[in-house]
Amino acid sequence: MEKKNAPAKPSKKGQTREDRLKAALKANMGRRKAQARVRAVNKADQAETENKD
Repeated sequence: MEKKNAPAKPSKKGQTREDRLKAALKANMGRRKAQARVRAVNKADQAETENKD
């Protein structure tokens, strides 16, 4: 009996590895920027309260 080889197909449909990495990097950078903004505001508030004393 002969075995018929199925044509090579991608195992998963959807995003490629590169696309997933790109999306993850973009989300990570967004989180980092948001954290930096919050830290900057907190630092400014802290400096303002120190100047009032």
